[in-house]
Amino acid sequence: MSNNTEDTEQIKKIKAGDVRTASRLIRNLEDELPEAKTTLKRIFLHTGKAHVVGITGSPGAGKSTLVDAMISAFRKKEKTVGVLAVDPTSPFTGGAILGDRIRMQRHAEDAGVFVRSLATRGALGGLSKAVGDAVHVLDVMGKDMILIETVGTGQQEVEIINHSHTVIVVLVPGMGDEIQAIKAGIMEIADIFVINKADRDGSNQLANELMSMLNMAPAFPGGWRPPVIKIGSCFEPQTFNQSVDELATAIADHYRCLEETGLLGDRMKRKAMVEIGEALRDAILTPVLREMTESGEMDAIAERILKRESDPYTIAEEVAGRYLK
Repeated sequence: MSNNTEDTEQIKKIKAGDVRTASRLIRNLEDELPEAKTTLKRIFLHTGKAHVVGITGSPGAGKSTLVDAMISAFRKKEKTVGVLAVDPTSPFTGGAILGDRIRMQRHAEDAGVFVRSLATRGALGGLSKAVGDAVHVLDVMGKDMILIETVGTGQQEVEIINHSHTVIVVLVPGMGDEIQAIKAGIMEIADIFVINKADRDGSNQLANELMSMLNMAPAFPGGWRPPVIKIGSCFEPQTFNQSVDELATAIADHYRCLEETGLLGDRMKRKAMVEIGEALRDAILTPVLREMTESGEMDAIAERILKRESDPYTIAEEVAGRYLK
């Protein structure tokens, strides 16, 4: 009974925006503690109110500086903001390498802002498995805007679309980004393009390349044509802040478009399908793999495959037959 009371107290604190309780729950979800999952099940019914924005792009594209400025822009509009910065995992500690997240600490005293780094822990696409769960926690905290800044690791980065309502792709002149964007299939996932550090040479050329690609698109779902927004040097505060305000307006316009065209429901459904898939993997596959690893069966199977006594596909079918009666 006391556990139930503690759980209820914890949920109350998170709903009241308590940073320490929310941080602890996110950490426990990353560590895959069973009690954290129990709490998540109970808070899920209170989610679904926040506007989730994914920010992706190559390393060095200036995403952290941009996110920091976006926090300020949303706060001016009296929106509360949660930020999830997905980092490469430290090979030494298994935790997130904070890097330039430090600059976001200027918002640390603002009760309307919550910034949290998540380690990828080898998750495909640079997106931590805990991202979806952490989004729910921030949502329950009452954050109006949730910004997910991803590590920017190329093709798998398209996974960000499974967690976001609005996807921003950040490109920088002179980094070969235009070719990278086509290769990574990032063109298909972008709702808004940002040319960051647009004071550099080549920004007009990059803008023209993007426009040409957009002109070749047969149609835009819901009639939303992704805008291309140029953002110059952060060392010229006036023009920089004006451009960031323009970006904040485009984000709000995109969400309105999703609502008016019914596409918001489609995105929410896709997100739900991904979460069901991950939950099934957790409930079915993870325990099987753990049991097979602990019993030494995985090592024996690896030996059989290395000696070409069997193949992964036959073994997978045998294991599935054994567990899925």
